[in-house]
Amino acid sequence: MNHTTTSSPADLREAMITSVKQAGYAQRPEVERALRQVPRHEFVPEADLDTAYDPWQAVITHRFTDGTALSCASAPSVVAMMLDQLAIEPGNTVLEIGAGTGYNASLLAELTNQDTHVVTIDLDGDVTTHATHNLAATGYHGVRVITGDGALGVPEHAPYDRIIATVSPWDIPTAWWQQLTPGARLVVPLRWRGQTRSVAFTHHNGRLVADSIELCGFVPLVTDDDGELTAPITVDGTIHLHWDRDQPVDPTALHGALDRPSNTAWSGVTIAGDEPHDGIWLRLTVTDPRTCRLNAPADTPPEICAPISPLRAPALVDGTSLAYLTLRRQGSGPSRWELGAIGHGPAATELATHLCDELRAWSIDRDRRKPNLTAYPADTPEHELTGTIIDKTHSKLVLTYDTDEPHEHRNRA
Repeated sequence: MNHTTTSSPADLREAMITSVKQAGYAQRPEVERALRQVPRHEFVPEADLDTAYDPWQAVITHRFTDGTALSCASAPSVVAMMLDQLAIEPGNTVLEIGAGTGYNASLLAELTNQDTHVVTIDLDGDVTTHATHNLAATGYHGVRVITGDGALGVPEHAPYDRIIATVSPWDIPTAWWQQLTPGARLVVPLRWRGQTRSVAFTHHNGRLVADSIELCGFVPLVTDDDGELTAPITVDGTIHLHWDRDQPVDPTALHGALDRPSNTAWSGVTIAGDEPHDGIWLRLTVTDPRTCRLNAPADTPPEICAPISPLRAPALVDGTSLAYLTLRRQGSGPSRWELGAIGHGPAATELATHLCDELRAWSIDRDRRKPNLTAYPADTPEHELTGTIIDKTHSKLVLTYDTDEPHEHRNRA
């Protein structure tokens, strides 16, 4: 938004809501009303007004000692998206995992019409102190702010009709399942295969059935049992691979892989400069159990590594070989890019070719078709499940497509 600081908070809030709605969020009238009612700037006093009401910008409020984000106020566009997914009804009891600034909890209080029906929990005492102050200062005195381990939920106030996580877990803790009422909804920025998606589940007959899957990014849930692993694959330690614990990845086997000759394949699939392409990653999590994430600094020489996005690019890993998505400018006209893959190692050609095959399959209907996702308790017998299975500590994720196209890889470590 292009505003000067002379704009009033109310004007900036209206401009924020307009932008959020134009992007396809805050589609529920009650979510729009809540965004209009709550003075976001009072929850992020360290930010100027333009930043506080920028629909695309998160405001980091607490950091770990190494400088990485510990807590923040999520971007309003993401907040609105997740509240649409949560579908709160008046009178619902709601648990929020990750207190942040208290801004989300105030919106939840508006949506339930009862601030005493909202509980928010955070592991960090400074965060909860800050949230408690902000909520009290803006009139939301009934919200219960708890300092504790969010992975354990808050059993003393359970059960809940809605649970929303504003930190990103690798798994769905058992306590969250146990504290949901039948038919309740859970919205969680869940991590698998190197990506994060805000998934809206409904609790149904002992399983969680997703009806909405949206791209997002969040501060990870602090836990001793995080199953996402990471390690450098270059001698200088600058390029990293991220994979899940159930995948048979040995990062040491990839040391030097990027120094070997590469094989580049092009798919013929093109995108506009502002066109989303994250759906290919989601597709790969269903169709190929070798899917991981590659991170390379933005200043990495392209002859060493040229991923489609430096911070996060989908990759396939097979023993001492890997391939990742890349792109090249198409023609000299308006910004358009062709998608392809670069492979290294003995299986470079096979992996790069396979990624291009997946790109062409995705391109048929792009992001309009998303997979089915259901979470089952971890002890569910495998013979009862059909689809791509991703093993986690407390749950099994099962992904399928409503088509006959082949995707029968079963994900086993």
